[in-house]
Amino acid sequence: MKKEHKHLTSFKSHLDQQYGQRGTIIREEYEEGFEAFKLGAMLQELRKEQGLTQEQLALKCGTTKTYISRIENNASDIRLSTLMRIIHEGLGGHLKFKVDILLK
Repeated sequence: MKKEHKHLTSFKSHLDQQYGQRGTIIREEYEEGFEAFKLGAMLQELRKEQGLTQEQLALKCGTTKTYISRIENNASDIRLSTLMRIIHEGLGGHLKFKVDILLK
């Protein structure tokens, strides 16, 4: 017999309660911050998979260790041209984009 968990909520419901509905200023700020966090975590994971230090990656793509660290730790906005250089020159990859349009 399957147990029902009456006090559990979905992650979306949790976000709605904590930050409001999508489209509100607070929620959109949260979503933007989360996307920046995911980008930093992804770059860090890719760098480590290739056995590169932050300094080695920085040298390969013409930036600084400090800048790589700031991106990985979600403390810096990143220019598209720099992101493309890190992915292509530093990690040997290609950047693809996906855009989701939220209808109001």
